[in-house]
Amino acid sequence: MSVSVKIGKGNAYKNAARKRRAIRVRKRVVGTEVRPRLVVTRSNRHMVAQVIDDAKGHTLASASTLDVSIKGTEGDKTELAKKVGSLVAERAKAAGVESVVFDRAGNRYAGRIAALADAAREAGLDF
Repeated sequence: MSVSVKIGKGNAYKNAARKRRAIRVRKRVVGTEVRPRLVVTRSNRHMVAQVIDDAKGHTLASASTLDVSIKGTEGDKTELAKKVGSLVAERAKAAGVESVVFDRAGNRYAGRIAALADAAREAGLDF
């Protein structure tokens, strides 16, 4: 299967490369009912984490920096990512999810992505 990614100007080369990596990873990483997918979406300002069952197409749990419990808190973006990771793990545990597969969506496993994953692991989510 061939997927093309349109390339424009400016940062479009970076974005196109990230999209290609995300497509490459998504070929192998699939969330099931037993082990759903924890997908992380990162923008310059916010982080969103969702636990998704791909078999049913349902979001089981989610958390972001826009949540009321996180939005007004102090700290840099890495600290907020840690809070999002612990919150999504807490909500996933409440939904009955013990183990997930991690989908970093083509982003490097460093900085905010790694902080979110480490916080989710510390909160008891297994991956």
